[in-house]
Order: sequence, then structure tokens, then C-alpha cells
Amino acid sequence: MEELVALCKRRGFIFQSNEIYGGMQGLYDYGPLGVELKNNLKHSWWTSMVYDRDDVEGLDASILTAPNVLKHSGHEDTFTDPMVDCKSCQSRWRADQLKEATCPSCKSNDLTEPRPFNLMFKTSVGPIDDGKSFAYLRPETAQNIFTNFKNVVDSTSRRLPFGIAQIGKAFRNEITPRNFIFRVREFEQMELEFFCAAGTDEEWHKLWIESRLKWWEDQGVSKDVLELYHVPADELAHYSKATVDIMYKFPHGLEELEGIANRTDFDLGSHSKNQSELGINATVKENNASNAKLAIQDIETNEWSVPYVIEPSAGVDRGVLAVLNEAYRVETLDGGKERTVLSLKPHLSPIKAAVIPLKRNHEGLVDMASKIKSELQNLRLGRILIENSGNIGKSYRRHDEVGTPLCITVDFESLEDGTVTVRDRDTMEQKRVSVDEIKTQLHEMLLNGTNV
Repeated sequence: MEELVALCKRRGFIFQSNEIYGGMQGLYDYGPLGVELKNNLKHSWWTSMVYDRDDVEGLDASILTAPNVLKHSGHEDTFTDPMVDCKSCQSRWRADQLKEATCPSCKSNDLTEPRPFNLMFKTSVGPIDDGKSFAYLRPETAQNIFTNFKNVVDSTSRRLPFGIAQIGKAFRNEITPRNFIFRVREFEQMELEFFCAAGTDEEWHKLWIESRLKWWEDQGVSKDVLELYHVPADELAHYSKATVDIMYKFPHGLEELEGIANRTDFDLGSHSKNQSELGINATVKENNASNAKLAIQDIETNEWSVPYVIEPSAGVDRGVLAVLNEAYRVETLDGGKERTVLSLKPHLSPIKAAVIPLKRNHEGLVDMASKIKSELQNLRLGRILIENSGNIGKSYRRHDEVGTPLCITVDFESLEDGTVTVRDRDTMEQKRVSVDEIKTQLHEMLLNGTNV
């Protein structure tokens, strides 16, 4: 973990937030390369969920959430962690994370009894902070999908089965943020709520588990380093009939990368008006304040039903940490020298190709390199960088370390015959190609997911 943290700081992937004032625990900022990697991972998820399927719509809902939404979803009552205080050093900890009831700071056993701690952030709404007008920063992106269910159905005429996808910020007032970007207070989620008919939910649950394992493999996280954890009944969330967590061996240990839950009809039922009036069979809470009818009608039978929901939910930040960990390696070269390499899948690489003039500030070389860079950038395949450093060896090492799949060197021979040297990040092999061939190579690299 220390090596990854150092790399992320040194090369501009991830910084401690508010660092010049000492930083804030559990908050991180993504730097120039980090934001590219993060956006590429999100784009890959969105493409697989929305563009590659014909049964999913997208959504981008607000972060501020009305208290009634989280009251009827069950979050106000259940979204808590057990907290203990150390009487010796006054530190606070999650009770379920302590080993042998010992304070990690001072090793004291003099701890308070566990008590529930609500994880949701509150903020006042309006000009007067009277404690009555407030909203929550959403603890998950799912609830706005459920409250917008009718809007999406009415505007798209969707029929079961179908899904609604969303990527967005969520906030949890973690007692003890830890392990770099694994557990933080502000993070992003990639969530899909897939609506299906009751009775088909278990089969859809299995299909989505298989689909998510395949997607992580496509991001460079092999099935060999993933495990499935079937959450026991006594550990399930209040809304879940069954949950399977995809577990990954992070640098700090085996932990959840993504969860796939069968949420039944709990959420839509909880946000709907009295279902007995509608003749709909659903799990509904009493005294519901909503007047919504979050159900769907069968066009053949005209019967209304509340769909069941399968929810694949992944953390963007945990995903970034996993793909970085899988891609990171240190190699010993001939002669005993070492090189650090991020063997990221090309579609995730922050920089797709670096164009390097052999001699710094040489007018002819820089002009040709700039032209190549512009032509490649116009393909809109990702960020192309011109590296006018004048040191070809250091340029190669830098781009190996940040995961750039291809380095394109413009030399004096290039000025004569229009060819350039293309170097592969993983094999370090170099070959001479024409400028026109580079576009084809870049397309093939991103299409096939491997370097050429």
C-alpha cells in the first residue's frame, strides 16, 4: 500500500485533500492522471451498463436528499455502525473492527460499551439554521433511482425487465476512515437498479453476479484474485433477501469490491402509497407519507405489480485501488536496473499515447510531434500527450510508471521518410511504422484491449 500511495502522490494520481492545512482524514483529491483513470473506469462501466445493453436507462439525481426519503427507506433507523470510546486516550473506533476489544492507539482494554452511530451527514436548508429545515447528503445513490422510478417509466415506456443506472457521489460519516481510498467519507458509486418480476429475481441475481465478474476481468482484475462471499442471513441489510459480495485481496486484506443484492420489492413498496388501496401485493411500511404509485402495469393482463430489484453496486474509488494494485509491478532489467510499470488495460490508461521528439525544442521534430499529437487527439480516443523533455530514456520510464501503453518517438529519420518508432509499454519492443499506421494501431489497441 505504501508503494501505491507514494506512486499516486509522485505522479499525480491521488492527493490528500486539504493537504496544505494538514489534510482531512477520509477525503482525497484526484490529480491530473487520477481523474483520467477514474473517468475511464466510470466510462467503461457506463458503456457496459447502458450503451451495450438495450434494457437500461441512465440517471443523474441530486445529492441533497429529503429526510422523508431516507426515513421510509429505513436508513434513519438502520444506517449505523457500532461505536466505542477508549476511556484512556479518548479515541473512537468501530466496535466491529477492533481485535480482542483493544484500543489500536494505546492498547488499553478500558473501552465503553458499543453504541449506534448514525453515518449520514446532515446539512441545513434555507436561510435559517433552526434544526428543522435540513437535508441529508445521500448515503447511497440508490434511493433517487427508486423515487424516480415512475418518472423513468412514464418518459421511456419501459416494461419489465429493465434497469436504471447511476454514477455519483455518496457520503458516509465513517468513524474510522482507513486504508487510503478504500474507506472514505466522500466517494463515488456505480449502481444499477434492475427491475424484474417477482419470481424471476433469483435467476436475475445469478446472471448479474456472472456479468459483474466478467466486467472486472475486462478491467484487469482476474477472477483468480476474486472471491464470492454469500452474506449470511444475520448479516444482511434490512432491505436484502440475498446479497453476494465480490471480494478482492486489497493490499490491506480481503474486502468487498462490489455487492450484488436482491432488494426484493422493499424500496418501491416503501416509497409507495398504501398498496392495499391499489390491490398490489408488496412489502410496504405503515404510515407512508408518499402519494406515489411506484408500480408497473402488465400490458397484457392490465394487472399492477411492484417489481423486485437486483442491485449491483460498486465503489469507484475501490475500483481504482483494485486496478492500480493489479497493474502495479516492479521489474528487474538486464544489468540489474529496475523499472516500475502500471500494466493498465489500454482503455483505462490515463494517457493513451505519448509523442516524444528525440531532441528537446528542435523546431522540426517538435512541429512534427505536435502534428501527430493533434491528429491522434482528434480521434477522441483519450488523452494524447506530447513529451518535449529531450531525454528519451527518462520519458520511457515515466510513461511506464503511469501506464501509457504506447510511446511514439519522432527522430531525424522521421523528418526524412515520415516514419516513427513506436514502443510497447509491457514488452518494451520497438518497431518502425509510418505515421498513417499509428491511428490504426491506436484504434486496434483500444478495441482489443491489448497493446500492438
